[in-house]
Amino acid sequence: MAVYASEAATPLLNAAVNGVVDYKNRPVSRSNSGVWRSAVFIIGVEVAERSAYYGISSNLISYLTGPLGQSTATAAEEINAWSGTASLLPLLGAFVADSFLGRYRTIIIASVLYVVGLALLTLSAVLPSFSSSDCESATSVSQCSPSQLQVVFFFFSLYLVAVAQGGHKPCVQAFGADQFDAQDPQECKAKSSFFNWWYFGLSFGSSLTILILSYIQDNLSWGLGFGIPCIIMAFALIVFLLGTTTYRFSIKSDEQSVFVRIGRVFVRAARNWRTSPSAMAIEEESLGILPHEGADQFRFLNKALLAPEASKEDGQVCNINEIEEAKAVLRLFPVWFTCLAYAMVFAQSSTLFTKQGATMDRSVVPGFNIPAASLQCFIGLSVVIFIPIYDCIFVPIARGITRKPSGITMLQRIGFGLLLSMLSMVIAALVERKRLETAKEYGLIDNPEATVPMSVWWLVPQYLLFGIADVFTMVGLQEFFYDQMPSELKSVGLSLYLSIFGVGSILSSFLISVVESVTGRDGEDSWFSDNLNRAHLDYFYWLLAGLSAVAMVAYLYVAKSYIYNRGSTV
Repeated sequence: MAVYASEAATPLLNAAVNGVVDYKNRPVSRSNSGVWRSAVFIIGVEVAERSAYYGISSNLISYLTGPLGQSTATAAEEINAWSGTASLLPLLGAFVADSFLGRYRTIIIASVLYVVGLALLTLSAVLPSFSSSDCESATSVSQCSPSQLQVVFFFFSLYLVAVAQGGHKPCVQAFGADQFDAQDPQECKAKSSFFNWWYFGLSFGSSLTILILSYIQDNLSWGLGFGIPCIIMAFALIVFLLGTTTYRFSIKSDEQSVFVRIGRVFVRAARNWRTSPSAMAIEEESLGILPHEGADQFRFLNKALLAPEASKEDGQVCNINEIEEAKAVLRLFPVWFTCLAYAMVFAQSSTLFTKQGATMDRSVVPGFNIPAASLQCFIGLSVVIFIPIYDCIFVPIARGITRKPSGITMLQRIGFGLLLSMLSMVIAALVERKRLETAKEYGLIDNPEATVPMSVWWLVPQYLLFGIADVFTMVGLQEFFYDQMPSELKSVGLSLYLSIFGVGSILSSFLISVVESVTGRDGEDSWFSDNLNRAHLDYFYWLLAGLSAVAMVAYLYVAKSYIYNRGSTV
């Protein structure tokens, strides 16, 4: 299947869309391709993928501390390390897609790997050792001792899912955004809404999946709980293929790879680091470079305009457009860095929050307890409720005031979400303090198996704040890293956004390990003691709130000085 044009496209008709072709490499008409008719297929496949991912990740801490018999701290570290890896691998997937395979082929290959990984994960959960008579007669599932082979097989399957997500995640959203023509006013406005409704679909699907699968995993079978996501992912691949005839495929440029061009800018600038400012000024004047907003930012990269040894041989110098591309990428990193604390906070919702909820009164009606992991659906629920409010009410009002297509700038949107994230940690710390006091009041300090007589609904506000923060920061980051990247690096931009959560999860894992080591010395109960009634998760939440406050101050400084790319849709 020819997806990309090998030669310059023939002149397109007035009704055609510039810069794209269909799956047979033909010019595409605006009236029967792309926009929402294609986006619904792509949103559908991403909803299914996120449902599969959260179907295994949301309750993973219960599996690790249950059937696999790990401690709370170890399980949290393992999950953060895995989710961190899963969020970093999209950088590799985006590179492969943008440089070699293209987004469409990468999505198909990644989806197949996804199905295989989930199938192996299901198999690992139903191996004979968990269905043996020893496990069946055990009073607690944690008394079952899985074989080393089974543990290795489980983690191999889990990381295969991470590899598959690495190819799937950055390409699907970029491919979806590619269905909207940024040069058309109506489609440009629709693309801004696409990011909102994209996250709406993801949140709705993942919330429903978490609610159903967490119950199945806790009460019926882990094999079935892992098998259903496998079926969902296989169905998602079929849905994606059904939309092939409507998709718009970006024409691959015959120019040198953008990775090579940007890399060359940094190499040339480094080789010319001794060049004096006066020499640079003379060179810029001779090239007729006009000053513009942001021209002085990362000015050292302008040294790539000069060839080493004052040589002007072909290929030895970079042009101003290449330097602007490099600056656009470099400009993103301060924002990336200051959002890491947000990602560290985000990592707690599927680990420590779940263990916290498991100790509380989870009864809805007599004889029926909701799974602790199911509370994560409140994150998605708040997103589902708030995104229509944001997109249909807030944005039009803000648009009328600011005259900006998106209502407020992307950086303003991200910043407000960071503030809400910090507040969610403050609330989480206060609620955990209340839970510890209740356990002490009822004499349950040394009885970790007993249910603390405090309703699990106390945790709902922190989950709801997480969801509203996601509407601002998550969606804002997605649009920001897509919009501010050079056109050929859109997938890399989205993978760079995902890497925030990858590095944040790894930093969370590292922080938990350090805190566990420091606070658990000399036989003392650590902040993450397996007996949560003697632990101090509240101290850890206060620590994260403090880190978030510091990061927030740094972000405000970075955002205030940030210069949007020329041509940005903000």
